[in-house]
Amino acid sequence: MDQSIGKYHGALLRGMNSADFELLSPHLHDRFLDLKAPLESAGVPIKTVCFFESGIASVVARNRPGLDTEVGIIGREGMSGSALVMGVDWASNDCYMQMMGEAVCMDAEAFKGALQESPTLRAFLLLYVHYLHIQTRSTALSNARGKLEDRLARWLLMCDDRTVGSDITVTHDFLAVMLGVRRPGVTIALQILEGRGVIRSQRGHVTVRDRAGLLGLADGFYGQAEAEYTRLLG
Repeated sequence: MDQSIGKYHGALLRGMNSADFELLSPHLHDRFLDLKAPLESAGVPIKTVCFFESGIASVVARNRPGLDTEVGIIGREGMSGSALVMGVDWASNDCYMQMMGEAVCMDAEAFKGALQESPTLRAFLLLYVHYLHIQTRSTALSNARGKLEDRLARWLLMCDDRTVGSDITVTHDFLAVMLGVRRPGVTIALQILEGRGVIRSQRGHVTVRDRAGLLGLADGFYGQAEAEYTRLLG
């Protein structure tokens, strides 16, 4: 398989220097990730690192069954297994596919070996880890202070950033977990956004019709983490 950087769409692989990429490339393999495919489990050692080419993964915090909420979102700008960059071998949260996609993956042991061999690789990926912390901060602020429709608008914008086209495939049950609310609340929030003309909601699908309108409804809760990513990683 041709392991040149140019064949990949993921921002992290394309953004790292060629020497660091060469450390990873012999261990990389293509993988299709189906809906709900598990990537990490809280308290369990991380076995695989994936650099996303498409699709969206959710990082989900759980207190007990039925009490879980999304605390992070990862698409082609990022990777799973980021705790390894900080020298931690196990996951703090669950991580699974929210929208099916493709990734380039490698064994965690090989990834840790590359980090030990190259200080520039760790320094580069730490910028991404910092961005994830900023994203989690924005999520906490949004969940604590935003109205449900504001939070939904922010979440749809984040998904729109990570998908091709304007159609977002997601069920009401998934949205309830992502927003940390009951299913009826999701229905009401979707109706509010649809009434404003910014989305069209169908069973299992949400279509973004007016991104600028969503930005206004997000009420400032979207944009800080995204600007930080651009500043850090381009």
